[in-house]
Amino acid sequence: MSRPTPPTYKTTNWPDDNDVLKKRGSLAIWFDPEMCWTLEVRAVEITGSHIGDAPVLPDLLSQIPADQEIGSVTADGAYDTRKCHNAIADRGAAAVIPPRKNAKPWKTVTAGAVARNEALRASKYLGRALWRRWSGYHRRSRVETKMHCVKLLGQRLMARAFERQVADIQVRFAVLNGYTALGIPVTEAVG
Repeated sequence: MSRPTPPTYKTTNWPDDNDVLKKRGSLAIWFDPEMCWTLEVRAVEITGSHIGDAPVLPDLLSQIPADQEIGSVTADGAYDTRKCHNAIADRGAAAVIPPRKNAKPWKTVTAGAVARNEALRASKYLGRALWRRWSGYHRRSRVETKMHCVKLLGQRLMARAFERQVADIQVRFAVLNGYTALGIPVTEAVG
């Protein structure tokens, strides 16, 4: 069986996006804390190499004020834990996390477990590839792209003290959020 052809995309706002790229030549950006930005980094947690990503997800979600809605949280299979699913459900968000390949249904009856079991059933019924497309899991690549941009702002941290490294990373995210606020290309599937 042949693989389906992925859709092609076309940028529909070239003139606007080109103007944005010209404006990005300067790092003099004014930040308005009241402004709601597109694709912004809303929470950051810096940890040492001895701490995995999944255990800090509840702390990341708590950085976003409770009165601000979180529509969905998309993460890789490492976040397929009870703690992560429950933290996401507690915020009223949808978890877009692929169940692990050897996943079994959870017996506990919590909002997070129910949502995770539904994702498990759907991924088994549709198959993992179709589930990823159906659930919108591909949007996770935007986060990966944003993290790549953070790394491009400096290949390594120059500060030696952990607190200074944290401050450096926070400045990088603020700069990237400012670039995002200027505008992003708008693409749509054409084929």
